[in-house]
Amino acid sequence: MTGSKTRSAPDEAATGVLAALGAFGIWGLAPLYYKAVAAVPAPEVLAHRVFWAMVLLCLALALGGRGHQIRQELRDPQRLRFYPVTAALVSVNWLTFIWAIQNDRVLEASLGYYINPLVSVVLGVVFLSERLSMPQLVAVILAALGVINLVVGYGSLPWVSLTLAASFGCYGLLRKRAGIGAALGLGIETLLLAPVALGFLAYRAAQGAGAFGRVSFTLDLALMFAGVITAVPLVLFLQAARRLRLSTVGLMQYLAPTLQFLLAVVVFREPFGAAHLLTFVCIWAALALYSYDTVSAHRAAVRQRRRGTGVDLRTTK
Repeated sequence: MTGSKTRSAPDEAATGVLAALGAFGIWGLAPLYYKAVAAVPAPEVLAHRVFWAMVLLCLALALGGRGHQIRQELRDPQRLRFYPVTAALVSVNWLTFIWAIQNDRVLEASLGYYINPLVSVVLGVVFLSERLSMPQLVAVILAALGVINLVVGYGSLPWVSLTLAASFGCYGLLRKRAGIGAALGLGIETLLLAPVALGFLAYRAAQGAGAFGRVSFTLDLALMFAGVITAVPLVLFLQAARRLRLSTVGLMQYLAPTLQFLLAVVVFREPFGAAHLLTFVCIWAALALYSYDTVSAHRAAVRQRRRGTGVDLRTTK
């Protein structure tokens, strides 16, 4: 009876893997969507993304019985110190990404999300007094060498990559320090940004330059869809995070920039020279080392906990 009502661990893990594939798959294929609405300026697309994501997330929170949590968060002065900053950071990240896709810089965008975990490691050392393991230190050095190679090879800083990695890294750091949840946090951030987004859209409409309601019903639906590709992968990610080990989710996160990389090179035919190749090899090697260290540390922690609870490691998988 109990077995029929509760899902087994393999079923839960399978559901988690599917949810993670859905989340990272949508994030990885998002450039296809932003290319489709490239006729609309990036700031206007961002405004629609903010507004429609706010509608969906707040609706989901309300239907899930968490509407009161929004009010509690907005009344907490400690939280309110962080939310305006995290809202600004996520808007910078989104705008940079949208602009990059519309201006044929998908390759740079993928590089930014590849190096983001390593940037987060550095931020943890600087602001949270975390210690780097030797593999992590080597990984950070490799990533830095990859970026330097791109600067030397092309004579310009990959500012799109660095902006995406830095903005999202700082965003994650502040959320961690404040203990801000994923769905609730993004719902409040978009709620704070919504008046600015609506004001900008109203200004564009008054100038006769806004796309919504002026071009076609299909484009209107496409702009509204920006909320869907923001909210849905987040919900899927949360489902995956509940069912999978952190190390598994951490490894699967590279699916998104890998899909973006493949879109840039194979579909969009962006230039990919020797300097790009060497840079990405450095980044991939760094991530392989970082991932190995993360998985090893997780397994060591699990073994330590099992010893502490008296679990027989010979019979436990």
